[in-house]
Amino acid sequence: MKKKLLALLLLMTPMLTFAQEKGIDQQIDEVFGNATGWFVNLIFYQIDFGGGIKVFWVLFPLILGALYFTVYFKFINFRGIATSINIVRGKYDDLDHHESMHGAGDLTEGDHIETIAIEDHEGEVSHFQALTAALSATVGLGNIAGVAIAVSIGGAGATFWMIIAGFLGMASKFVECTLGVKYRDIESDGTVYGGPMYYLTKGLKNKTLGKVLAALFAIFVIGGSFGGGNMFQVNQAFQLVENITGGEASALHGKGWLFGIVMAVLVGIVIIGGIKKIAKVTDKIVPFMVAIYVAASLFVIFTNVNMIGDAFMQIINGAFSPEGVAGGAIGVLVQGFRRAAFSNEAGVGSASIAHSAVKTKYAASEGLVALLEPFIDTVVVCTMTALVLIITGNVTSENAGLNDAQAILLTSGAFESAISWFPYVLTIAVVLFAFSTMISWSYYGFQGWAYLFGRSKKMEYTYKVIFCIFVVIGSAASLGSVIGFSDAMIFAMMVPNMIGIVMLAPKVKDELSKYMKAIKDFAG
Repeated sequence: MKKKLLALLLLMTPMLTFAQEKGIDQQIDEVFGNATGWFVNLIFYQIDFGGGIKVFWVLFPLILGALYFTVYFKFINFRGIATSINIVRGKYDDLDHHESMHGAGDLTEGDHIETIAIEDHEGEVSHFQALTAALSATVGLGNIAGVAIAVSIGGAGATFWMIIAGFLGMASKFVECTLGVKYRDIESDGTVYGGPMYYLTKGLKNKTLGKVLAALFAIFVIGGSFGGGNMFQVNQAFQLVENITGGEASALHGKGWLFGIVMAVLVGIVIIGGIKKIAKVTDKIVPFMVAIYVAASLFVIFTNVNMIGDAFMQIINGAFSPEGVAGGAIGVLVQGFRRAAFSNEAGVGSASIAHSAVKTKYAASEGLVALLEPFIDTVVVCTMTALVLIITGNVTSENAGLNDAQAILLTSGAFESAISWFPYVLTIAVVLFAFSTMISWSYYGFQGWAYLFGRSKKMEYTYKVIFCIFVVIGSAASLGSVIGFSDAMIFAMMVPNMIGIVMLAPKVKDELSKYMKAIKDFAG
C-alpha cells in the first residue's frame, strides 16, 4: 500500500509544477474548449420556446422516460417504498438462502451464463452499502448549490417541481438498477462488474446496437468520472475551504495543489480497495452527512416555525402562478426539473454500477432499494435546502446567475443567519460530500475503463493513478471547459442508457413479479 501511494505522489510531482505556472491552465482550457465546444453545445443545446423559456433537450428523455416507467410499473415509485425500507432493514435477507428459492435474478432461465453467481459469491456489498455508495455520488454540491440556483432563478415554486421530478426519478432508478444486477458479471474471486455496459450488451436482442451503446456509455462514464465526478468536486470544495479560512488572506490562497495532494492521497487509500472499501467508507459518511445537514435544516426551519406555513404557500403558489419570475410557470417547472435531474442522476445509468455489486440473487430487490435514492437526495435533502433559503429570505431574483461556488456561499449565509457557526460545519460537510462523490465516481469510471481496456490489475491501477492525478489538477487549476465537457459526458450517458432501459422494461417487470412472489411465498 505504501509503495503504491509513494508511486502515486511521484507521478503527481510534474502536475504540481504545471498547476503553479500561472496562465498555462487557462491556455490549455481555452484550446480544449475550442476543440470540444461542439460536443458540449450539442448535449446542452437549449430549445427556445419563446418568452425567455429555454429548455435543455436532455431533460425531455429523462422526464418522459420517468413518466413512462411510473405508469408501466403501476406507480412502483410510491407503492414500493415500504418494501424498499424493509429490504434495507434486512427483513428479507434470508430470502436468498430460502430452500424454495428459484427463478431468482442471477439464476433466471435464459440469462447469459456470465450472469450466474459463482457459488458463495453473490455480490460484494450489502443492500445498505450499495445504497450509500450510490447516494454518495449524488448527495452533494447539487443539493447545496444547485437548489440555491434553482430557487434564485425559478423562485420558491421551483421546489415543488424538484419534488415531483424526484418522485418520478424513483421509477427510472428502479429500472436501471434492477437491470444492473440482472446482467452483471461476477468473477471467480467474487469481484462484480456491472452497469449499463453489461445490460446493454447482454440484454438487447440486437447485439451490434447493444455493443455500440455500451461502448459509448463506457467512454462517457470515464470522461464524467474525471471531470464532474472528480475535478469539479475538489475544485468547489477547495474554494469553500479557502473562503472560510480568510479568502485571499487565507494561508491556503493559491495553494490549491496542496489541498489536492491531501485529497488525492485520501481518495487513493480508499479506491485501491475497490467497492468493498468504498462501501465501508460511504456507509459511515453518507448517513452522517445527511443527518447533520437535515438536522441543521430542521433547526433553522423550526426556529422560524411561524414562517413554515408561508414558505409552503410560496412553494405552491410559485409553482403554478409565479409573478415576476423569469420564464413564468414553465420556466419555474424547467428550473425544478433541471436541478433535480442534475442532482439525482435518475436515468443517467451511473447508480446501476454501484448497485450491481450488491449481495443478492434477486435483481428486483436492489431495484427497489435504489428507488429510495431520488427520494432521499431530492425529495428530502433538496427540499430542506429550499425551505431554509425561502424562510431566511434568500429567494430573490438579485441572486439569479450565480455560479456553483457563489450559490454554496448563499446557502451557507442562509444557515449562518440562524446558526452563526454553521458555515464551518457546512465547509466540512462539503469536503465530505466532495470526497464521497469522488470515491464513488472513481468506481463508476473504473467500471467503464475495465469494460473497454480489460480487467487486469495493470489496467486497474493505471486508471486509479490517473484519477488521483486529476484530483490535484482539479483543485489547483481553472479548467472550466474541461469540467463543462465532463458534465456534458455525464448527461450524454443518458442517451445510450435510456434507449436500453426502455427496451428492457419487460425484463424488469418479470424480475419484479418473481421477487414479489418470492416474498409472498417466504412470508406465507
